[in-house]
Amino acid sequence: VVERAPAAFLTPAQRDALCGAALAIGRAVAYSNAGTVEFLQDAASGEFYFIEVNPRIQVEHTVTEEVTGIDIVRAQIKLAEGAVIGSPDSGVPLQEDIRLNGHAMQCRVTSEDPENDFVPDYGRITAYRSPAGFGIRLDAGTAYSGAIITRYYDSLLVKVTAWAPRPEETIARMHRALREFRVRGVATNLRFLEQLIVHPRFAAGDYTTRFVDTTPELFQFARKRDRASRLLQFIGDTIVNGNPQVAGRPRPAVLSEPRLPQVALHQPPAPRPGSRQRLEALGPERFAAWMLEQPQVLLTDTTMRDAHQSLLATRFRTRDMVAIAPYYAELLPDLFSLECWGGATFDVAMRFLRECPWERLHALRAAIPNVLLQMLLRSANAVGYTNYPDNVVRYFVRQAAQAGVDLFRVFDSLNWVENMRVAMDAVLESGKLCEAAICYTGNLCDPRRTKYDLGYYLAMARELKAAGTHILGIKDMAGLCRPRAAFTLVKALKEEIGLPVHFHTHDTSGLAAASVLAAVEAGADAVDGAIDSMSGLTSQPNLGAIVEALRDGPRTSALDAEQLRRLSAYWEQVRRLYVAFESDLRSGASEVYVHGMPGGQFTNLREQARSLGIEDARWPEVARAYATVNELFGDIVKVTPTSKVVGDMALMMVSANLSPEQVCDPQVSIAFPESVVSFFRGELGQPYGGFPVELQKKVLQGAAPLTVRPGEALGELDLDAARAEANAAPWAWRELSDEEFASWLMYPKVFAEYMADRLEFGQVSVLPTTVYFYGMEPAQEISVDIERGKTLIVRYLAQSEIHEDATRTVFFELNGQPRSVRVRDRSHVAARPPRPKVDDRGGGRPAGWVAAPMPGTVASVAVRPGQSVSRGEVLLTLEAMKMETDVRAECDGTVTEVLAAPGELVDAKDLLVVIEP
Repeated sequence: VVERAPAAFLTPAQRDALCGAALAIGRAVAYSNAGTVEFLQDAASGEFYFIEVNPRIQVEHTVTEEVTGIDIVRAQIKLAEGAVIGSPDSGVPLQEDIRLNGHAMQCRVTSEDPENDFVPDYGRITAYRSPAGFGIRLDAGTAYSGAIITRYYDSLLVKVTAWAPRPEETIARMHRALREFRVRGVATNLRFLEQLIVHPRFAAGDYTTRFVDTTPELFQFARKRDRASRLLQFIGDTIVNGNPQVAGRPRPAVLSEPRLPQVALHQPPAPRPGSRQRLEALGPERFAAWMLEQPQVLLTDTTMRDAHQSLLATRFRTRDMVAIAPYYAELLPDLFSLECWGGATFDVAMRFLRECPWERLHALRAAIPNVLLQMLLRSANAVGYTNYPDNVVRYFVRQAAQAGVDLFRVFDSLNWVENMRVAMDAVLESGKLCEAAICYTGNLCDPRRTKYDLGYYLAMARELKAAGTHILGIKDMAGLCRPRAAFTLVKALKEEIGLPVHFHTHDTSGLAAASVLAAVEAGADAVDGAIDSMSGLTSQPNLGAIVEALRDGPRTSALDAEQLRRLSAYWEQVRRLYVAFESDLRSGASEVYVHGMPGGQFTNLREQARSLGIEDARWPEVARAYATVNELFGDIVKVTPTSKVVGDMALMMVSANLSPEQVCDPQVSIAFPESVVSFFRGELGQPYGGFPVELQKKVLQGAAPLTVRPGEALGELDLDAARAEANAAPWAWRELSDEEFASWLMYPKVFAEYMADRLEFGQVSVLPTTVYFYGMEPAQEISVDIERGKTLIVRYLAQSEIHEDATRTVFFELNGQPRSVRVRDRSHVAARPPRPKVDDRGGGRPAGWVAAPMPGTVASVAVRPGQSVSRGEVLLTLEAMKMETDVRAECDGTVTEVLAAPGELVDAKDLLVVIEP
């Protein structure tokens, strides 16, 4: 694998003795030609022993050419023609005239896989790049982009030779050369070579077999990033199969990247200090006091969280947010806060966008250092749809605070303060701002609706103040808070509670701006809005319009309306890229006052209805059913996750044509949705006024409901054991970070799928949005920044016709070099279905699954289903490279499946036999 010249650990005396022995052997048999005499040296004694004579010069001896300046192959030919050593035409000086110059090393780059006992790999080389530079020589095999390495091909790809004056320089030059190779499509020994030649024992001359056997660190490889290949694989898959999220939906008219505002960002100096610096200087309590003292109304922008959640099914990608983020810091330093995280954005990022929500938070924090970053926290539900153990909630809040969240808006889906306490305490302990929110429902100005009256809200506010909240939030998630109710509620809270009030609403009815202005008039300290082009309908009211409405008044905002419009122009372009997720809502809908559906649920529920075959014409039935279910369930607060409970039941009633009487009739059997069962079981908490007793009995079918706080019933989770479980999972291809562990705690299944996608495709968040959703058009060229200073230039060329195995080849240029990827076309069926693979990355190979250790032909099969086998027993034999290899059982058990037959070709890691241990 590695050749060196001169032999670094021969003494001059040993060298002379060895040369003398070689000549003596040649003379003893009257040998008169060029050749190679080979010896082995004993590492312990220094003695050397004869092996063989080869009547030719072997290619690896090019290292000798490097240090002697002699063209040995040419000399071999000349000597065979009759030239004499020492003559000018031989090219070989006399022995005493040969001079050594520096040191050379040669490495054989092969397709032998060091992670699979150096079994030769095979396949198509999808990318090949070799090193260049002074002191580097290549003796190439047939390695090139597009080359096919077959089962029967010599595993040698190329030999690389490095020369330098000193041994350590030679090693360094060779190490650089090895790292400059790029070979994709087949496994290689490159990483083994890289670690081998720089190992201290190698440098010390320990070339014995024991060296490799006793140095396991040579086989501890950092996982290959290979970011370009994985991104090309994703783009190719999207080109061939499309992105299922946008299938059958409208396409953007223009697929170009949105233009950023024309403004010079000053880097450095840092953006002007804002609300975040004030929080750091004052601390949470004094910051809240400042909110009460200052006269201007403070404004929050929801564009990066609730606005796109409500309008576009939460589909905004991190790339589009981070691009504009520095402009927020520069143009809107007087913004109170930027709501950009939490709520549905957390799971949607992983589930649909293949993104890490924590990476989004870190990127926004780095780009906007001067404005408070705000998140929505569902109290004991954290960012999930169920209750979690208390210590899990505390752990999540701690990670979010460390990652950059400044303001936590904490709410409970049933307005149950007891269920909010754990999350609130965790926020308070973190030193961040706690904004405990009251979820608004009903109509406190309607004398006929007495359940949620002013007294109810004031009582809850007192509990939240006693619990230590810094700010009181009013979360009008459905836009039900009419202007007069907003004025009444805010005024009463300000007078009786004495905390800053932050008002949030949705514009589903078209009336929300009036409610915001009424809240401001009543003394609200902060209000929410969305950038103009992302406002209205189920989103928040228009932020720019609010600024203009307050202009020149006693509570005028510090925000510059012109800068808001600049940012709005960017978001308008971005929104066009997400046209596939637009609802067909064209105007305000006063029906919201009937059903009370949250803005963030409105568009999603319409999509769910369509997917169930409930056409748009029947949407009014769904809306009426939603209101009916709410009454059946006791007129509950409806916000994630309780809104999902009501929505699931409404869809079921419409799709199954169930009447309210049938739902309540104990004689009518109904398979209630799991979310409904969970609600009545008390897993989301206790609703104000209690559960409808008879309906609860029917739903639970005799099971006892919870009567205590769910987190209390769950007990504490052993986080160390849980982390060990997560790290040992098949999808955990590396140890999880603290933040990734938090993601797994929230969404185990979703996170596992996200990690599998990340392993297969890499960090797809760097791709342009149109490429992520729609792939590329022929001849289209894009640039992709995979990290600072590293840009990929990708040009899509074409795709092939369908292959026999139901795959297509997609052709690209990557940084000017041809690249191709093979993609399975899921609309076709392969002539021969692919064998299942056994992949033991992350320790995920099930016990009893026996895989092919190497590619080859099945020579014989020794077992059949139902047969008992013992550990070590031969199951079948593979033939490859003129060798036969026995495949043995790794455990005692019974054979349940045999997936191979004599004469069949198999690939490495193909599943061959299944044993029940």
